[in-house]
Amino acid sequence: MKMNQITSLALACLLASGTAMSAQTTNSTLNSTQKQQVEGIVRDFIIQNPEVVIKSLQGYQQKQFSEQTKKFEKIQQNAPKFANQLFHQTNDPVAGNPNGAITIVEFFDYQCPHCIDAAAAIQELIKANPNVRIVLKEFPIRGAMSDLATRAALAAQKQGKYVAMHTALMTSKTEPLTENTIYDLAKTAGLNVDQLKADMKGQSVEQQIKTNYQLAKDLEIMFTPVFFIAKSNVSTSTTPGGIVFIPGQVSAAQLTEILKKIGG
Repeated sequence: MKMNQITSLALACLLASGTAMSAQTTNSTLNSTQKQQVEGIVRDFIIQNPEVVIKSLQGYQQKQFSEQTKKFEKIQQNAPKFANQLFHQTNDPVAGNPNGAITIVEFFDYQCPHCIDAAAAIQELIKANPNVRIVLKEFPIRGAMSDLATRAALAAQKQGKYVAMHTALMTSKTEPLTENTIYDLAKTAGLNVDQLKADMKGQSVEQQIKTNYQLAKDLEIMFTPVFFIAKSNVSTSTTPGGIVFIPGQVSAAQLTEILKKIGG
């Protein structure tokens, strides 16, 4: 977006908010003519001094960046406290080498575009590095179909086909997912769909989702994808630097570099 477009957009937002505030604060003291005069003064000032809008927008962006950075640093610092839940949680689906020396934990959603891109990177990494263990944390935050897809994937574990179902969902060309698509993918993945539907209602599936939500809440994670990478023998005694936290999308090349630094 060009600077003049940014300025125009910011100006429009500021005018709207300024008008709303002036109307709110002067409603009981000014008549309609006086309010129009006040709004006109504000509007004229902003038009004649667009740098005010730009500085305000830049200040807001810097504040947002600073707050986000602090949030990420907090997650990084707190990660060792939850090492066992992150890396050794019972019933977590595992891909790659179950005995790999390095573990990558991912929180993801099947309808998250960045998660879909990251899934391809993970597959590329697994093929290139046989010493990597992948722990998959189902974190459906994008509505009912995300939840249904998660339940289908977790239920597929009962038939020993979690990875097949997970891969089918991540590589599906149908966007957004639908109930029929999910069951069609399950059938294509070799699952007994009737059994799958029954298992999706099971307590173990429900508990797994609740456990993941609670862990995400404890870590203050509200988005996907999110990655935690460490040696597989990581524990709560590990220093914050021993666990690498990655918010957002990552490539196979970036993952490879991180694994080298960790020692895998």
